[in-house]
Amino acid sequence: MAASFWLEKEGLSVLTKMARGTKRRRGIPSDSEEVRSDLGQCHDDFAGSAATSLPMCTTNDTGHSGYFMSIQKDGGCFTEGHSGRMTSTISFNDSTVNHETFVLVGIPGMQEYNSWMAFPLCLLYLLTLFGNLTILFVIKTEQSLHQPMYLFLSILSCSDLGLAVSTMPTMLGVYWFDAREVSFTACITQMFFIHTFGAVESGILVAMAFDRFVAIRDPLRYTSLLQNSVIGKIGLAILARGVCVCFPAPFLIKRLPFCRSNVLSHSYCLHQDVMKLACADTRVNVLYGLIIVICTFGLDAVVILLSYVLILKTVLSIASRAERLKALNTCVSHVCAILIFYVPLIGVSVVHRFSRHLSPISPMMMANVYIVVPPVLNPIVYSVKTQQIRRRIRKMFQQKKIRN
Repeated sequence: MAASFWLEKEGLSVLTKMARGTKRRRGIPSDSEEVRSDLGQCHDDFAGSAATSLPMCTTNDTGHSGYFMSIQKDGGCFTEGHSGRMTSTISFNDSTVNHETFVLVGIPGMQEYNSWMAFPLCLLYLLTLFGNLTILFVIKTEQSLHQPMYLFLSILSCSDLGLAVSTMPTMLGVYWFDAREVSFTACITQMFFIHTFGAVESGILVAMAFDRFVAIRDPLRYTSLLQNSVIGKIGLAILARGVCVCFPAPFLIKRLPFCRSNVLSHSYCLHQDVMKLACADTRVNVLYGLIIVICTFGLDAVVILLSYVLILKTVLSIASRAERLKALNTCVSHVCAILIFYVPLIGVSVVHRFSRHLSPISPMMMANVYIVVPPVLNPIVYSVKTQQIRRRIRKMFQQKKIRN
């Protein structure tokens, strides 16, 4: 009861001061009787329930001019403030604050150095677009590359392009133009596409492991087993799985109330990052994230490992040493793609786990590596390690040089 009385008293004191401040700013003389009359209805409704609490949520955003706070009870009793870039609505009944925007972060604590990261990021994105589009063009134009392995590689390039396009606008906006604000709708949309393309890429790596197993285990029936129609169905199944497992994420975030800071930890939106800002129970979101990680990345890693155990078993049964090396050499590019994808993923998890003991720059760097590096390196690895692609790319540039 004492706590309830104190809370009621403090709430009325805050509201009274805010009302007087508003009148003073507007040039209206302060009148204590009028203020009491204005707050009377709120006092009666508020005092009627001992269990009702008064959440005080402030909206401080450094570098932004202005604020706006609306405190309302069943339609509103009092509004104070002037227009700003973020609005918050607070209700005595449901204690809800809905951020219209989130603030993205470049280099933590050193925002003035964001421009230093802009040029390298822009260069990496240009390399991503050029490399993956080149892979797609070469596979499409070269008839000899219309084989299962290269068709799966083209799907991987499409996934890399999708991930790059999903993250490029906000990352370059933060580092190059210091455009740190992103709307709530744009944030959860970007979050959906980032997680979807991540799940799709993991699924493609599984399909490519199966492709290598079939090619080594049964090379005579390789092309008949993995026809174009079968590869198309596998690609659609991978995409459908990625969409289905990530589809609930935006709705699970949208149902949460936000009454804390609206500053995220990265230059793009992730489910776990946005979820931490909620001021409600997030156990459903945590459980959902855990299930998704286990059913996609965890299960995919197990299937890939099992596939390579079977591949090694098959290779060791080959009598000729030269044939064994030739069979293993066809798997080198795929093994590199697996390491490029999973090592940064594990690194991000480890860095976030021990982030309290590390510099704030470490999680930022690992997160950027996880998003930016795989789409850049995948086409480079396959261009260098795959003779057919390397030969076709060299031929393409030689023809262009002769024409010039």
